[in-house]
Amino acid sequence: MKDAKILLVDDEVVFANNMSKLLNRRGYQVTAVNGGDTALRSLMENPFDVMVLDLKMPGMDGIAVLHEMKKLGLVTEVLVLTGHGSIDTALEAIQLGAYDYLTKPCEIAELVSKIEAALERKTSKESKAS
Repeated sequence: MKDAKILLVDDEVVFANNMSKLLNRRGYQVTAVNGGDTALRSLMENPFDVMVLDLKMPGMDGIAVLHEMKKLGLVTEVLVLTGHGSIDTALEAIQLGAYDYLTKPCEIAELVSKIEAALERKTSKESKAS
């Protein structure tokens, strides 16, 4: 689903900028932010279809973002990005409502595939709710 709004959250600025460009070229509307607190503000101000969320960030990490989203009732499909060695944390994120996870570094084709699957899940949830 092109034109989907994606929030990309990663403290690695170069990675976030590169992924943002690659996703923009594939027709997504991408907003990249570099921290958990900024991600929450963005989610409260604008609806996003999918958030691609790094788990390991200074300050508010990805798990804390998921906890806050739940508390605030923010509903966005979440794909978790995790580096090697933190699969347990990725599984914790899924228990907190994340749709799926990817390991870093990830191929753009794999990320796009996961985004599309998350968008399908979002559409399915919305059609059941109405």
